[in-house]
Amino acid sequence: MEADYGILKHEEGIDLMPGNIELSGLEVSLVNVMSREIMLRSYVDRIKDGYDYILIDCMPSLGMITINAFACADSILIPVQAAYLPVKGLEQLIKTIGKVKRQINPKLEIEGILLTMVDNRTNYAKDITALLIQTYGSKVRIFENSIPMSVRAAETSAEGISIYEHDPKGKVAGAYQSLTKEVLGNGQ
Repeated sequence: MEADYGILKHEEGIDLMPGNIELSGLEVSLVNVMSREIMLRSYVDRIKDGYDYILIDCMPSLGMITINAFACADSILIPVQAAYLPVKGLEQLIKTIGKVKRQINPKLEIEGILLTMVDNRTNYAKDITALLIQTYGSKVRIFENSIPMSVRAAETSAEGISIYEHDPKGKVAGAYQSLTKEVLGNGQ
């Protein structure tokens, strides 16, 4: 099979490898596979020289597909919805990342925690941000930028286009632009 099998070239200058319903069966089929934790890493190693960055978007679960992503990543950016329960649930994720770092991928680091779906007009969002900083701020970078709540952003999924095409001058596109600068270290 070709190394770029399944990769779609997008007009905005990025390549995508979208998941589909067949991924749901992959968890089960990996159960008895040797070195199942590093299947994705072997693929990424074959294609990585063709890219500046490879981003792997994972479901919010700690299944074998997510472990595979952790096994081949250099760093993890953790998006967290600005609500009490998702923030409290970070502890298990951070423990799992530590375990993968010790046992499978010693170069793995946490890039930081990104608050998403933030409504900055409310005290609740400010309280969640404070809780996040208080609980994890001494151990993990909390990005200064956050992604605001936006109906315009939700519309992009239904239309199948990026936020930069749908609403290029909107607050969400601007927030992602600022986050990119912050992640790359030139956000000052």
